[in-house]
Amino acid sequence: MISNKVIERITNQLDGLGSVLEVGPGPGVLTAPMSEKLPLRAVEVDERILPVLREMAPEAEVLNADALKVDLHTLIADMPKPVGLVSNMPYNITGPLLTQFGAMWQEWDRCILMMQKEVAQRILAKPGDRDRGSLSLFIQLRFSVKHVVDAPPGAFLPPPKVDSRVLRFQPRHDSPLLTIDAGRAEEIAQMMFQQPRKTLTNNLSLLGIADWLTERGLSPTLRPHELSEEDFVALVIRYSG
Repeated sequence: MISNKVIERITNQLDGLGSVLEVGPGPGVLTAPMSEKLPLRAVEVDERILPVLREMAPEAEVLNADALKVDLHTLIADMPKPVGLVSNMPYNITGPLLTQFGAMWQEWDRCILMMQKEVAQRILAKPGDRDRGSLSLFIQLRFSVKHVVDAPPGAFLPPPKVDSRVLRFQPRHDSPLLTIDAGRAEEIAQMMFQQPRKTLTNNLSLLGIADWLTERGLSPTLRPHELSEEDFVALVIRYSG
């Protein structure tokens, strides 16, 4: 990361936090300015980069660990609250990291995450957008998500072949998952989007939703990406238990 604009936009998202957990800090380009503002704990898997990281950000607490294997619940337990999460997520493990971070959605005050622009577009996709899928639903049920800044290839050295985007994830105090069966919601979401271009009736054939669609005033040819959050919640409630 060599873009001061992107670095500044990210660090500006930290106001009001008690501490920050950074996952995948690399050489510490973000770690250094963040650790000057508030207590920071960084998790870096590559031990070869630790000396540079510790030199760049001497005030940060640096742990050599794999974020996908370490217990993040335990890791943040003693950190000053509220805790924020910052990560420039490696493209090859973005999905698993999002799943892990999302599972802990109530433990973060906010998450500032950089990812491939294409993934960010899927996360932001609203009902009716063809980019909408199970990831969109998984995230949006838990967080309000806002675009922070785009990072073109030139913002990095060496430059990647894709554009990146930074999103801010704010846990939803009105999340439907506080009142419905979250496990069942995940099951139905996966079933819904297993063949995203087919109809809901087809993908949820095991549930037999024809009557439910009629009751909700929904078309029998409705496709998964067209279903609203309100209707999805009603679907989960109807077919739970």
